[in-house]
Amino acid sequence: VEGKPQLKGIVTRLFSEQGFFLQMQPDGTIGGNKDENSDNTLFNLIPVGLRVVAMQGVKAGLYVAMNAEGFLYTSDVFTAECKFKESVFENYYVIYSSTLYRQHESGRAWFLGLNKDGVIMKGNRVKKTKPCSHFVPRPIEVCMYKEPSLHELEEKLLKSSRSPTMNMNVHVHQDQPTWLWTSLLWCV
Repeated sequence: VEGKPQLKGIVTRLFSEQGFFLQMQPDGTIGGNKDENSDNTLFNLIPVGLRVVAMQGVKAGLYVAMNAEGFLYTSDVFTAECKFKESVFENYYVIYSSTLYRQHESGRAWFLGLNKDGVIMKGNRVKKTKPCSHFVPRPIEVCMYKEPSLHELEEKLLKSSRSPTMNMNVHVHQDQPTWLWTSLLWCV
């Protein structure tokens, strides 16, 4: 059974109420695109929990992730920062929030958002009542996926002979990747 696709997810385009499709360019840059036929706007939405999804750019093969400052980045491995809660907001829009991070004082969720120019926003600046956080999934097809594994991350760290650098400039030292495992434990 190991390695066999078992999760039913979708290939979809996410259309923002701001008039853009969410896109991930081959270099991992995330933003908006008005061209609905672009391959860069195709995402694998993979279920990784109850109403929790991983978003992977089909073309780039990278996961959308949010760090502790609320910045979106892309990761070539699946980590706890790649998990987004998918909720249906009024008017049938779908909103995506980080499952790990939120405002400390208020507990308000941090959302995926595009501004009116199609530029990605910092999660803690996005309000769920505003168009910047509202998306309409436009499913293309249903697919079966292999469950994204946190073990892949372990393997990549072990295979790497030098300290790998994450896209967000956090160095993972091989002798003590404790910050990583601590954050992963929170979401199990």
